[in-house]
Amino acid sequence: MTQLTKAELEEILEELGKHRGRATELITVYIPSGQNIYTVSDQLEAEKSTAKNIKSTSTRKNVINALEKITRYLKTMKKTPENGLAVFCGNVSKVEGQEDLKLWGIEPPMPLKVRMYRCDKEFVLEPLREQLEVSEVFGLLVMDRKEATIGMLEGKRIEVLQHMTSGIPSKVRAGGQSSQRFHRITEGLTKEFYKRIADEMKKVFFDMPKLKGILVGGPIPTKDEFLDNKYLATKLQEKVIGRVDIGDADESGLKEIVAKSHDILENQEIIHEKKVLEKFFETLGEKPDFALYKEEDVRKALEYGAVDVLILSKDLDKKLSKELKKMAESISSEVEVVSTETEEGKQFNNLSGIGALLRFKV
Repeated sequence: MTQLTKAELEEILEELGKHRGRATELITVYIPSGQNIYTVSDQLEAEKSTAKNIKSTSTRKNVINALEKITRYLKTMKKTPENGLAVFCGNVSKVEGQEDLKLWGIEPPMPLKVRMYRCDKEFVLEPLREQLEVSEVFGLLVMDRKEATIGMLEGKRIEVLQHMTSGIPSKVRAGGQSSQRFHRITEGLTKEFYKRIADEMKKVFFDMPKLKGILVGGPIPTKDEFLDNKYLATKLQEKVIGRVDIGDADESGLKEIVAKSHDILENQEIIHEKKVLEKFFETLGEKPDFALYKEEDVRKALEYGAVDVLILSKDLDKKLSKELKKMAESISSEVEVVSTETEEGKQFNNLSGIGALLRFKV
């Protein structure tokens, strides 16, 4: 059993979510990381005695058979995997009276913290689904004296949350106004605008538990003036992890600030995905013998053990994706699953949704 990636976990959860028992006979077992696997095995052995009291003959039989299958499975393991273990077992036959007893053993991508044994009509999947949720969110602010856009980077998705305008007049003064008076008016309006931005940022981000950091972008004087004068609430000011020089303060500015923050966001999925696809397209252009995108060519390269990195679009046919992944794993290739939420991801999916970077030319 190998530790699953988030993409692989998503596929298995989709499959497990389709199964329904005729009674409370589908068994879910969660073993947290660090838990003694033999202790859990002994407890499940004891559950067989309790199961003998189930009135329905078929339910009793299915529960006991599932418990026996789980305990046999646990006895093949020397210890609990590093991230814990989730086991699902039960009769998933769609035909009444027939048995199709199946077991899934999963080491999740992140440590399990929950301990559970449950019999139900469906498998309990919520603790694993939580691992699919984005664990980190970045706040985005792009601004100048005329407008500001507040957004959020969640995984690979950039979302516009609020667009604001200042109402500050242009540098052309209204007739008869002195230069000093005009300057005082615009400075006052600017400060009010900064306060409005700070208030909106507080409304959106102050109580956001997953907020990892905030990026602020804009022309050099504006963003620095806003941050250095500490308009933001202290808690949010401390979350600012980057100042980025950009020209736009609208939705395109949000995309620009993410694109210019590679070093800051290098561990974020959107940046990692862009780097993988940039390397693929670059290799395809400069060394076409070392980058393949046709299914038959990629299969051939996998059979020869030549694939260093297999790249698959998330939108690729699930059966085909699973088959190619197995081939890649058998030759210790790295597997990257990319979304269609970025321009590069869409381009890759339109090309074929399958790509391979090679160790050697085939």
